[in-house]
Amino acid sequence: MTLAPATRGVRATARILATADSGVSLHGDGPFDLRRLRSDGRRERICVVGAMSAPHNGDRLGIEAVAGPGTSLQIISAAATIALPSTAPGHAAYDITLTVQEGAELHWLPEPLISTTGSDLRQTTRVDLAPSARLILREEYILGRAHEPPGRLASRVTIRRGGQTLFDQQTAYGPGVPAWDGPAVLHDNRAVGQLLIVDPTFESRPLPVRLLGDDGVLTPLAGPGVLATVIAPDALRLRHHLDNAIEGFLGGLPQDEAAR
Repeated sequence: MTLAPATRGVRATARILATADSGVSLHGDGPFDLRRLRSDGRRERICVVGAMSAPHNGDRLGIEAVAGPGTSLQIISAAATIALPSTAPGHAAYDITLTVQEGAELHWLPEPLISTTGSDLRQTTRVDLAPSARLILREEYILGRAHEPPGRLASRVTIRRGGQTLFDQQTAYGPGVPAWDGPAVLHDNRAVGQLLIVDPTFESRPLPVRLLGDDGVLTPLAGPGVLATVIAPDALRLRHHLDNAIEGFLGGLPQDEAAR
């Protein structure tokens, strides 16, 4: 772990590498303690455990994960990530970089990110997929803890497949963001999330648009992928709809994974 002066925050990057020959190698750093879980028989399983509170304003944090050719990797987290204020100047940055090579599969399924009062977080998720790779990516944002307003949260998710952009989305919520809590965006809802699935089999069987109750919609991408977007009043209802999206289109998560 590299600790910068208190006014600058923490700089840390954790790394995960899965290869068919050597298995999974882990390099934890800063607030990221990486734990290897028992395989479910189909894929290697890694849990990200928080070794300290983070991110605070001023922190620069990252996770890099590579699923090598022919591997199958699932990454979860032990608890929610909580964006917190601090005395350090500037926003916090949390950069997630995922690479899924030929014939590989990656499930990125962390617990929610909670934006607390006074925090300012910019999160970027970049995914580079080989044409034969498969991906399940879930992101959930909870805007404020109970009975408190949120901080500022900006997110960008970019997915490239075979060197071409498949998906590129930017969102922002909280103080200073115009109309984020207006009737055309979230209104009274304080939980928002998305589930993105990329699978080469969708090229021959594209999925139709489908409503997810009154809270969300599932739409096909311009390529072999589908996106479920949900807004909800709380984290429980948000997860319910996103789990149902997996259940309906991929036959569900393994039982222990669905329970997290």
